[in-house]
Amino acid sequence: MTASRGRGRPRDPATDAAILRAALEVFVERGVEGTSIEQVAKRAGVGKLTVYRRWTTKEDLIAQAIEQSVSAEFVPSPADVQALSPQEIVERALPAAAEMVAHPDFRALVARVMGSAVSHPKLMAVYWTHYVLPRRELAAAMLRRAQEDGTVAADADLDVMIDMMAASVTYRVLQPDPPDAPEMLRYLKAVYRQVGLYRPPQES
Repeated sequence: MTASRGRGRPRDPATDAAILRAALEVFVERGVEGTSIEQVAKRAGVGKLTVYRRWTTKEDLIAQAIEQSVSAEFVPSPADVQALSPQEIVERALPAAAEMVAHPDFRALVARVMGSAVSHPKLMAVYWTHYVLPRRELAAAMLRRAQEDGTVAADADLDVMIDMMAASVTYRVLQPDPPDAPEMLRYLKAVYRQVGLYRPPQES
């Protein structure tokens, strides 16, 4: 969550992107305990006051950096949820999502995030409140659309389904021999088919 901006020059999006990229790199390398605003500023090539003007705590900064790295592939926009069928949303998202989650950088990020749930609950509280909960509501809206279409059971527990979809990715990428992108795409299609959000073309 970014801090509110007062009067002055407009923020430079390139600076924001450099800071978020640096924050993600430092977090993956060193964890929450080893990450500081000063280290992030140095890696981004900016002054630490530039970072503090945008993010008041390192937890806010790391949480947004994590979200920035995954949201484009995983999270449909509210407009898409309203305008598109669940099948269309999933078909659009899965190829890019499979490429991303099969990358070693994503595996390292997931490992850090999972470890931080115990070692640094403040970060997880920030990330859950500001990013995970809104994404879960979008997923629930998509599942409700699928219930209306009859592809998801009317009495299905949507919270459990969302947990199953999210946990399946985590479980796979943390295995000793994680799948490559083609295998991950096959696996994700199977997961979403079981939930009721994906049908192979021959079944559509």
